[in-house]
Amino acid sequence: MAVERYMDEDNLLALVVRNEFSEPGIHFFTDSDATQQLGYMRRSAGHEVKAHRHNVVRRVIETTQEVLFIKRGRCQLNLYGSDNERVHSVELSSGDVVLLAAGGHGLVMLEESEILEVKQGPYGGEADKSWFTEK
Repeated sequence: MAVERYMDEDNLLALVVRNEFSEPGIHFFTDSDATQQLGYMRRSAGHEVKAHRHNVVRRVIETTQEVLFIKRGRCQLNLYGSDNERVHSVELSSGDVVLLAAGGHGLVMLEESEILEVKQGPYGGEADKSWFTEK
């Protein structure tokens, strides 16, 4: 499956878009009210996205969400529910993209990997994270 949703009960923990996803047009995988939006575009040569800028809009964001792009390599993504129990393990490889929406997560590199990370800022240092030991 080219788009995978990993849940803990009714909560979206992660959304994985596999490298093989390829659909014409524009596709958003997140709901319009999600604090981090993840979309995909495949446009033909000559298609134009009109010049624009984004307006200043005050938003309230209570949790940090991350998007990881696996540029090269393979890793195991472990997803944890609200009780810090592992609920899913997912192998990611070159070209895959994952939105980490809720819960906890950890990564184990299965081979040397290059990963790009995008998340909301500003970064609050240690105040941004709660470390836990897997049960």
